Amino acid sequence: MEKLLSKVAALGVPGLVLIVAMATAKAAGLAGGAVITTALAALGGPIGMIGGIAALGVMGLASLLFIEYGTEFVVKAVIKNALKTKSAEKLKNNIDNMRGLSKPLRLKTKDYIEKYDERNPTC
Repeated sequence: MEKLLSKVAALGVPGLVLIVAMATAKAAGLAGGAVITTALAALGGPIGMIGGIAALGVMGLASLLFIEYGTEFVVKAVIKNALKTKSAEKLKNNIDNMRGLSKPLRLKTKDYIEKYDERNPTC
């Protein structure tokens, strides 16, 4: 039952994004099928409606990852990949400049960057 609820909750994120995009298209004076077409095209960027559908799918998968594994797991995976191309100091500066990260998550993230050594991962 818990797994089912987490999957339903993951569907809510792309749904909310689509509703906001559709409300924006509606506010521009569009009606009917043009609203959803414009919303999907806007979400898809240069790829168009197909890109919008793909973007909603990626959002659903990302929210499912956050629900199943937690924020900390996802942040650690992103940091491991980022350390392959960026220095630890640059990542710490980026984290300091990010808005929306809580102070505890910011400190945990910086601590993880300090502990992680690409040649000898200990985390």
